[in-house]
Amino acid sequence: MDLNALRVFERVAATGSFTAAARHFQRAVSSISRQIRGLEEAVGQPLLYRHTRAVTLTEAGWRYYEEVRDILDRLDVATQALTHPDAEPSGMLRINAPVAFGQRQIVPLLHRFQKRYPSLKAELQLNDHVVDPVREGHDVTFRVGKLSDSSLVARRLAPMNYVIAAAPSYLLTHGEPESPEALATHNCLLYQGEMGRQRWYFQAPDQASATPFEVIGNLYSNDAISLVHAALLGQGLVMFPTWLIADELKTGALVALLESWRCEVMPGRRDIHVLTTERRLRSRKVRVFLDYLFESLAPLPPWDRWREAVLTNSGRSS
Repeated sequence: MDLNALRVFERVAATGSFTAAARHFQRAVSSISRQIRGLEEAVGQPLLYRHTRAVTLTEAGWRYYEEVRDILDRLDVATQALTHPDAEPSGMLRINAPVAFGQRQIVPLLHRFQKRYPSLKAELQLNDHVVDPVREGHDVTFRVGKLSDSSLVARRLAPMNYVIAAAPSYLLTHGEPESPEALATHNCLLYQGEMGRQRWYFQAPDQASATPFEVIGNLYSNDAISLVHAALLGQGLVMFPTWLIADELKTGALVALLESWRCEVMPGRRDIHVLTTERRLRSRKVRVFLDYLFESLAPLPPWDRWREAVLTNSGRSS
């Protein structure tokens, strides 16, 4: 079987476009289409649905794509290790993360990382719904919250520490709440994602568990950054993790409130994890990124020594 045909198929499947694949290989779209048809004839079944605006994989195409992508990745890793054992890591690093976490944390991290490794390109996909990193072809995935069982290698990065905050202008007009009960008289700006509208839980130092408090406000959004902007304008209170609003708290643009209580958006503690697969750990580009990530979080040990958990079960996303 023609190896070039497999590479063409991988690009068409990854981009959902014959045109994008043609640009990538600097060839005519008709040439790409003929090669895909030849591959389908060779395997004896259709791999792609051709639509007017896009190309999607058939079920057989999905299974074939996962295997082909694995084979091509292994071949590239083996070739690079053999021909350029001391070369700087190169290629495309595919990263997936929640939107706000990616904007606030991963973009600055990538900026510094790519200064150190200029030959590495990055493809950063941000979304707040759970995706299958194996099926989507992500090298590294950042996940917030509880993990389900999977075949992915997972490492806890940090706990999600939440804080209630408001702008000084809001507090000047409305005063500062002295207890969670007092939030009933305040305008609370709430995140509303695929899990529904955010709820606020509080736990006093002498309590064994957190208690939910009903809060309302005049703005709900599925975009955390928009709610932060609204809070900065003095519109109301927000509850967000410290990694999201640390800069605003440091400068005084937002003021932390109710600091005697521990606050959450659901019962139980949530953590931030980084996920990958055993196979992708063999890729040099993934290893240098993960080493850099944990170097940035020093004194945590390198990836090789801290493989905290290999979650075993479904093989699907966490």
